[in-house]
This record gives sequence, structure tokens and C-alpha cells, in this order.
Amino acid sequence: MDEEIRKTLIQLIEEKKPENTEQLITSAKEKLSLPEQEIIRNILQLQNEGKITLKKSSSSTSFRAYLESGAARWYWIIIIIAATTILIVCAVPENSFPLNYIRYVFGAVFVLFLPGYCFTRALFPKESQNKNDSASRIDSVARLALSFVLSMALVPLVGFLLNYTPWGVRLVPVILSLFAITGIFGTIAVFKEYQYKIKNLK
Repeated sequence: MDEEIRKTLIQLIEEKKPENTEQLITSAKEKLSLPEQEIIRNILQLQNEGKITLKKSSSSTSFRAYLESGAARWYWIIIIIAATTILIVCAVPENSFPLNYIRYVFGAVFVLFLPGYCFTRALFPKESQNKNDSASRIDSVARLALSFVLSMALVPLVGFLLNYTPWGVRLVPVILSLFAITGIFGTIAVFKEYQYKIKNLK
């Protein structure tokens, strides 16, 4: 199995000509249905054997490159869904049938899932790969369940705090606050995932 992975990695280097390790990992994840840790392990072994030589991205641009890679695709999907929800809620009147159903669907995902998902991802920034690593002890099902539970905890807290501000608990302050929370936790999560990847490449 490892031999097939290494052959695929060498083939990707010849075909795609990645400039650094991060680009090779991104290409390998698209072609191989393997955990990132497994890909990194094989890349390191090939480098130790002298079969491949890759550069690491410079620290000043590597996080930006990570954001532009496929590994951060989930982050941009979350931001796009959240921004689309705000536009729909503001543009579609509540009594406009049948468009109001689109508003309800996006609103439900925005309120009941996105804040908790980003918060969960910030707490557990990677999928379960290593049982000895406490940061890994969560799988996709647990992440999904925690996303709903934490959303139902965060949203009332946002409403409670807004009640003591000049804006009060109104539609626009609530959705903007939830968008801010989703964006902040999502950014923390994607940065922690980036740090984990850099740590494994060292």
C-alpha cells in the first residue's frame, strides 16, 4: 500500500510539478482517498530517502496559500452560506410565498448549525486520526452532533448579550452577530488546522 502511495506521489510531482510540500499534499488529497497524516508520512519518508526534494512555503505567504488550497474549502463554503443567508433574509420578505421557504431553510442552517460547527472545528481542528492525541478524539458524526448542540447554546447567549446593548434583540443585530461569531470561530479553526499541518511537516 505504501509503495502505491509513493508511486502516486512521485507521479504527481512529475505531472503537477508542485513548488512546495503543501501543494503536493493538496494534490495528493484530491487524488488519494487517504487521511492527510498518511500522505504526510509517505512524503517525509520519500524525502528522507532522497527520492524527492520539496520546499516549504515561506511563513509570510503559507497561510494565505493554505486558505487558497482545497484543505480550506469548508471555510469558504461556510462563509458563502452565511453571507448568502444574510442577503436572503434582508432581501426576501417574510410573507413572500414561496420564496419565504428558501429564507426558512437558509435561516435554519445559519442559526442551528453554522455557529456550532465553526466552534466545534475550532475546538477540534482535525478529524480523528490518532487515538493518543486528545485534539483528534472526534469523528464526523460527533462533530455533526456537537455542531447542533453548541449552536443551540451559542444563539441564546448571543440574544442574551444583545439584550443589554443599544441594538437590542432585533433581526439585523442578531444575524450580524451570528455572522461575526461564525466568521471568528471559522477563522480560528482554519488557522489551527494550518498550524497542525505545519507542525507535521517539520
